[in-house]
Amino acid sequence: MPGRETGTPSAAEVEVVDLCRELIGIDTSNYGDHSGPGERRAAEYVAEKLDEVGIESTIYEKHPGRSNVVARIEGVDRDRPPLLVHGHLDVVPAAPEDWTHHPFAGEVADGCVWGRGAIDMKNMDAMVLAMVRDRAREGRKPPRDIVLAFLADEEAGGTWGAQYLVDEHPELFADCDAAISEVGGFSFTVKENRRLYLVETAEKGIAWMKLTARGTAGHGSMVNTDNAVTELAAAVARLGEHRFPVRLTPTVRTFLEEICEEFGIPFDENDVDATVERLGPIARMIGATLRNTLNPTVLGGGYKANVIPGEATAQVDGRFLPGTEEEYFAEIDRLLGPKVSREFIHHLPAVETSFDGGLVTAMSEALLAEDPGARAVPYCLSGGTDAKSFSRLGIRNFGFSPLRLPPELDFAGMFHGVDERVPVDGLQFGVRVLDRFVEMS
Repeated sequence: MPGRETGTPSAAEVEVVDLCRELIGIDTSNYGDHSGPGERRAAEYVAEKLDEVGIESTIYEKHPGRSNVVARIEGVDRDRPPLLVHGHLDVVPAAPEDWTHHPFAGEVADGCVWGRGAIDMKNMDAMVLAMVRDRAREGRKPPRDIVLAFLADEEAGGTWGAQYLVDEHPELFADCDAAISEVGGFSFTVKENRRLYLVETAEKGIAWMKLTARGTAGHGSMVNTDNAVTELAAAVARLGEHRFPVRLTPTVRTFLEEICEEFGIPFDENDVDATVERLGPIARMIGATLRNTLNPTVLGGGYKANVIPGEATAQVDGRFLPGTEEEYFAEIDRLLGPKVSREFIHHLPAVETSFDGGLVTAMSEALLAEDPGARAVPYCLSGGTDAKSFSRLGIRNFGFSPLRLPPELDFAGMFHGVDERVPVDGLQFGVRVLDRFVEMS
């Protein structure tokens, strides 16, 4: 990438900021229905930016307006399996009155690009676009083919995005062996000249469930020992109060061992919660990966104060670690009891891959080349990404959206939060690292 040695910003480093701002300016809020108001416009924007540098792409839609862009960049060695680089174009909604800067203005202030999607994940979309456009302009082929996918609907589970493409167009990715995407490669400052870069190698499974209790309907003035509301309320309370035991998956164990080594403290398996509490702003993100979780989120039942309903319902958000799914649901059923049934609203698997191989080496070396104080470490994401869908094709998935962040920035707190923003120099750092990574991969 020209300009790296001289200190002069490359074309990619210059334009990544505008690409990020312009993508944020397209309101792609995902309300969980069929609307996706700006996804088509964002997809057309991406396709146009690719076309400008001679990269052909195709827009795929299962539902009108819920658009996905897929392109394939030819590499030097066509016999090697391609690398999949994917990102989603949708964002969660935002209320402008709560923000310092309008969430869909893409303003630059205080050294950051502000707006919904600045972190999740139009920053990565912009970095990838800037990187591939720069390489295309200079005629630099990657070592192997790269499949680009800019996707719809990730924030609602990927029904119209990754799930649709994997189900109905698997041939687009059939020969890919690995993928990179969001929520990984960001820095965590240990001390002045030492930063850990957390690469996502695992993520918890998702189980959004509807609970139903049925009883005997009747008048509110009567004695009723078969009250659906009472039964449901008791079950929801049991779930909400339950604390699942610590379960150290290979990824979580490795992360904790390496973080303890950096801090010079012993790794105490009997008190991992205390270790995590020392991590500052990211403690909340990492703490949720120590155990399975379940949180009640919605309650419903009845329609009139003096009528006992025959049915009451609730919704819960369950997240389970890789390798624990069977025991997780067995425990939930025990807590629910025989009078409350459950059904899935949304159910996606946990995924995990090992932190080894040529791709991991390329990540580590690319980070070190741009930050001599870098150390790449694996971690588990408590949420979910489109990696769940692509894993069904046998693709190894990594979260690698490289950002060097100031230590005071609450990175984890900005996901779906207010005043989401990404440092300008973080975007430029990410473009440089991605370019090196592609060249080494």
